[in-house]
Amino acid sequence: MAYQALYRVWRPQSFIDVVGQEHVTKTLQNALLQQKISHAYLFSGPRGTGKTSAAKILAKAINCERAPVSEPCNECAACLGITNGTISDVLEFDAASNSRVEEMRDVLDKVRFAPTAVNYKVYIIDEVHMLSISAFNALLKTLEEPPKHVIFILATTEPHKIPLTIISRCQRFDFRRITAGSIVNRMKLIVEETGVNCDETALQMIARAAEGGMRDALSLLDQAISYSQDRVTMEDALTVTGSVSQGFLNKLANAFQEGNVASGLEALDELLFHGKDPSRFIEDFILFYRDMLLYKTAPNLEESLERVMLDDDFKRLAETIPIDKIYQLIDVLNKTQQEMRWTNHPRIFLEVAVVKLCQTEVKPSSQADSGSIEQLLARIDQLESELQHLKVNGTVPAPQEGTTQQQKPAQRTSSKKSFQAPVGKINEVLKQATKSDLNLIKANWGEMRSNLLKSQAALLNDAEPIAASSTAFIIKFKHEMICQMAMNRTDFLEAVSNAIVKLTGKRLQFLGVPEDQWLPIREGFLNSQHGEEGENISGESVKEEEPHIAEAKKLFGEEFVEIID
Repeated sequence: MAYQALYRVWRPQSFIDVVGQEHVTKTLQNALLQQKISHAYLFSGPRGTGKTSAAKILAKAINCERAPVSEPCNECAACLGITNGTISDVLEFDAASNSRVEEMRDVLDKVRFAPTAVNYKVYIIDEVHMLSISAFNALLKTLEEPPKHVIFILATTEPHKIPLTIISRCQRFDFRRITAGSIVNRMKLIVEETGVNCDETALQMIARAAEGGMRDALSLLDQAISYSQDRVTMEDALTVTGSVSQGFLNKLANAFQEGNVASGLEALDELLFHGKDPSRFIEDFILFYRDMLLYKTAPNLEESLERVMLDDDFKRLAETIPIDKIYQLIDVLNKTQQEMRWTNHPRIFLEVAVVKLCQTEVKPSSQADSGSIEQLLARIDQLESELQHLKVNGTVPAPQEGTTQQQKPAQRTSSKKSFQAPVGKINEVLKQATKSDLNLIKANWGEMRSNLLKSQAALLNDAEPIAASSTAFIIKFKHEMICQMAMNRTDFLEAVSNAIVKLTGKRLQFLGVPEDQWLPIREGFLNSQHGEEGENISGESVKEEEPHIAEAKKLFGEEFVEIID
């Protein structure tokens, strides 16, 4: 078998050949020139991005006879021996097939011996995440105290499975997915060197199907070359990758836009007749509409397109489909893709999706939103005018005929409260309230709460007594919902009353009021007592106040106003 696969023939032998990983290669080259070599490296990233190749290149550059160099010469005996695998000091260890601790110990037992052919022993452990816990522990001991002549290079596609104690002792380099443009440029160089005729569109299709892996791209290119006759065409690339041609996607998208169910189902039958994978087809279709959305919103980002070529048919189709419909189409296709993963009959889901997409209509969401916004703005204008009229005249103007119907829902909403404080009972308590009774409740408030259950005491976290008489007391709650919960629980009311009886010897009635309802009730009580002598909630006489003092209390609240003669 003289023939070798393209990805083996064109495996990178220098850092400059490692495509799309400049952030890794430049760092390693600078470290080589400055002779700042670490004892352990961790190369992580997706498959086919150059991790093992970069490890071998680093091993050659470290042991090159012309060192320190940024690139191995690939001419000296050390470089040639490492490339051919004839130097035993550079060992490539496969952790996937040698995951037990015994194999790892056999390797680590030879670490302490000095190298025989080159300056440094280099251990390249591929798929290191497959090692067992015991093997990781054996490796950890060597990484903690490594000999000066040994360098470890760990490669993995799943770094999250490696213990943090191992990762912390390595210099970590994350390899990225290679861009489609970089893969195309590399394949152009290969086909030129090998003398193969190949369409650029076919190379682009292969690069997108490789999903960022150079090895996958070269394997697909190898298949396409074997499948084609004299020239690798776009159709050859579509056949090898299992993708759907853009002309077919344009045809099906036109059927969706025109609402032609028969045309859409005929195109789907043609697709399945040619043996296309339904899962790959729906993924291509999602990317098709994704690229259409990018083209409509950001036409300058042509390099970000993953699936489509900007031909005349695609541009014409993109101009006729609104953005809102693209969102709906992608949503339906995404749901269909998820459902197809758990069925043995993906064709049924595809046919249902085609019918649904042909019948999809753009929801008139913008018109409904604009109408509701106009109604809200009109309502705000009306409330502002009523507030201004109330400030000037003290009354609310009578509603006009056009606004009567709009006010009814608001009135119904405002009159409906989840909890209404007993105003009459509260006023009776305020009439007989004294400061001494209130101080008695406040003095025993903390001890009373400590005698309650935790669930009952939690209801009083943001509550405080505000008024008390010889027969009842009032508690103000910060939140209306908490007040409603407390007043609806008979066990809570009985527990509070019993605790008060034990501490004060009096059985007092317990009334609750939310904070937002307390201020109007209090103000109404004070207004009703205006001009009369008596005792208010603090046990002090109610006197007629001067206008500026009353206005200050309305603006800031009575508890924040202090009168100094």
